[in-house]
Amino acid sequence: MPRSTDRFLDIRRDPHSGELLARGGDAEAHSILQRTGFVGVFRLHESYHRAPASLTEDEESRLATEAVGRLRAVGYHVDCEERFDTESRPAAYPALGVSVSHLAERLREATDTAEAADVLTELTAPHDGILAGFSEALGALAEFFDGLGDASDPYTAGRLRYLADEYVRIIHSDLAHTRERLADRHAPHPGRRACAEQVSDHEPERSAVCACPPPPRALPAPAPPPVGAARLRR
Repeated sequence: MPRSTDRFLDIRRDPHSGELLARGGDAEAHSILQRTGFVGVFRLHESYHRAPASLTEDEESRLATEAVGRLRAVGYHVDCEERFDTESRPAAYPALGVSVSHLAERLREATDTAEAADVLTELTAPHDGILAGFSEALGALAEFFDGLGDASDPYTAGRLRYLADEYVRIIHSDLAHTRERLADRHAPHPGRRACAEQVSDHEPERSAVCACPPPPRALPAPAPPPVGAARLRR
């Protein structure tokens, strides 16, 4: 089996541009790099992270050293310049996004419409739901751009308010409607009933400890038409 390169990164100065670059890694590694302060560059045929503009060489060295320590602390293999090497392994704490991702796990485990509605409530609650907080964060970011000073900043602020007022509002409205339909439905999911871990006296499988039925069969894909069939129909 070929070795995956997603857990390997390289952090060093580019010999041509002189920029401090981090290459390799998966989405988790990219999140760590960005939380450390790196800027992501994503193109059609390549992606990497670079240090922010206008940092001093000492600031870039501290940035790279911190990134090396953080990445190695969670199991990544990092090749780097000697001056960026470190034995530091900072503690890793769950990011805010992890709590949102946990909702997906709850939905995958939901056995009835009430459980699914409970999860959607966390997204759509009007006062303290995730989407309400997201919309508020966009508004606060727009306020930040209002007073930032560049000529393009008012446009950016307006764009952020548009995203909150239009796109987030539509998503919130649709999900809230879906949540209400689920709350009124009171139905178990036919493929996810809770397992009682009991078998009847008539169970033919002597080693079975679960009486749940097998998963539903996937419908077979239709057979492709015979070669030349399209030509014959002309």
